[in-house]
Amino acid sequence: MRVFRGLPNAESRAPCALTIGNFDGVHRGHQALLAHVRAAADARGLPVCVMTFEPHPREFFNPAGAPPRIAMLRDKLEALRMNGVDRVVVEHFNQRFASQSPDAFVERIIVNGLHARWVMIGDDFRYGAKRAGDFASLKAAGERFAFEVEQMQTVADPSGARISSSGVRAALVAGDLDTARAALGRDYLISGHVVHGLKLGRDLGFPTLNLPIAHKRPALSGIFVVRVHGIEPEPLPGVASLGLRPTVDDSGRVLLEVHLLDWHGDAYGKLVRVEFLKKLRDEEKFVDLETLSAAIARDVTGARAWFAALGTPGAAAQGAPGSRSTGFSTSATDRIR
Repeated sequence: MRVFRGLPNAESRAPCALTIGNFDGVHRGHQALLAHVRAAADARGLPVCVMTFEPHPREFFNPAGAPPRIAMLRDKLEALRMNGVDRVVVEHFNQRFASQSPDAFVERIIVNGLHARWVMIGDDFRYGAKRAGDFASLKAAGERFAFEVEQMQTVADPSGARISSSGVRAALVAGDLDTARAALGRDYLISGHVVHGLKLGRDLGFPTLNLPIAHKRPALSGIFVVRVHGIEPEPLPGVASLGLRPTVDDSGRVLLEVHLLDWHGDAYGKLVRVEFLKKLRDEEKFVDLETLSAAIARDVTGARAWFAALGTPGAAAQGAPGSRSTGFSTSATDRIR
């Protein structure tokens, strides 16, 4: 999969089958849409192209009131790759982009920028300044510029409820990983490179892998049972803290810290994937480091008990509820243009 920052250059603008959206989480509704695009692209001999945005448009228009992020960009790109996408255009969402009229958006982006021959949109898709463009106007533009347009209807879960990013986000905020897993079709995950920290966990007797979080408001926070890929051939069981670390840090910086239950070694610089299996508790501010250390010890005990209920810790790390191989790879971000 090739990834472009902004519209591709001229030699990379081969005709394509296109879909456009934020794809936050790449949930099962997104997956159904992408499968439809893949089938239509194959039938027409076209590559699949996704245009997405950074930052999220709601973050641009209302930074303080924007919803928490479900996925970091790296994880979104990897999920798109796993769903058969050939190209991703990450468009910088700014005032110039937001102020385009619907007609200008179609001509500049869809026709001249991406050379789309077939376009699939969701039933809530809007485009152009003030969200003035809709399916009807895009269909009319397709007739004018000779590209096909189709609309994908809402994908529902077995109860009939719409599968949406807002639903996944609400489940994560509530710490309801089972509901999030059902909507995502996999365990919720965050990936990143392991960096050096303050070594406080080591001093407390619980060394951690530290992964910085790019966004100030991830959807999930608290203490969790996790599984970590990317260090050993098989995933490793652990316990993780995702949040602001209020006992030891008042900077407001979000960090993911993972203590592996039965592994010791040097993982600095490794790209790892952390899958969240169960929430143990909310993040807390403790009165001192001794109290913090005791709480971490209880969290480790809770995580071990959770894995032990499935068998041995090593076996549990491979067979936890909802586990599914995602073929984790760095290829989605290896060739960013």
